Amino acid sequence: MHHAPPESDWKAFRKLREVTIQRFCQRVFDELEQLRENGAKTSYERYLDVHRLLQTRDEELGIAFDNPRRSQMMVQLAAIYAHELLEPEEFARFSTFTRQAVELFAETVGWLLEPARSTE
Repeated sequence: MHHAPPESDWKAFRKLREVTIQRFCQRVFDELEQLRENGAKTSYERYLDVHRLLQTRDEELGIAFDNPRRSQMMVQLAAIYAHELLEPEEFARFSTFTRQAVELFAETVGWLLEPARSTE
């Protein structure tokens, strides 16, 4: 049996999507700044690190934010959750069903959604 999230979850997702995409992008900018400032590496090495980071983050951004539709909400919300982009009070806005499903999904396939912690 397929259980669709309630309308209130879809509305909360749409609002929080805007906030969380800004957080994601700011995090990427912070990572880029760290790479840029790494004086232990040559300019070329830093360029390659930046390129790799942007490729990885672009893929992650796509999973979490591209083409938002109700049919994709749970996957996208799980990706947002796995990236730790939601504050606890924001996550609490969702129904128990949605929170449990997102937590289970993130736990089950979280390794697919987890942000890369290193650019090496």
